[in-house]
Amino acid sequence: MSKIKSSAHTRYNIRYHFVWIIKYRKDLLLRKNLAKTTKELIVEICERYAFELDTMATDGNHAHVFLGAPPRYSPSKIVEIIKTISAKLIFRAHPEVKQELWGGEFWGDWYYVRTVGQEVTETVIREYINNQGKESFHKDYQQLTLWQAAPFQTPPLEAG
Repeated sequence: MSKIKSSAHTRYNIRYHFVWIIKYRKDLLLRKNLAKTTKELIVEICERYAFELDTMATDGNHAHVFLGAPPRYSPSKIVEIIKTISAKLIFRAHPEVKQELWGGEFWGDWYYVRTVGQEVTETVIREYINNQGKESFHKDYQQLTLWQAAPFQTPPLEAG
């Protein structure tokens, strides 16, 4: 269970589930040394900025990060901090990776964020993240269908 945090004039419990991709969706995080470096860097960044890192995992071409943060940081600022600093330090530690990514960027521009508030939801997200990279069937599909739209039907013409 996540605890309520305090700062000078604020009490809060703000938790986010972030997902972002590696540029060009390359499976670079399947390389153990690169995945280890990335994880260590994100842990250090979270400690430096007082982000409470809960769970982190990868499927090779994207990262899942579940964390809590003080309200002074917007979700976009959290992503900017983690992606910018980690990319610079990854390129320093693994210069060969920069050559593989033509634009010189490690992370893609896109990200997903969801706030999390109930313990059931936190548990579901932890399980989902912890199952990343394990044997699954979803890599065979290009797009998941969330719902099926009813076919469009034109109203009948009135006789006249």
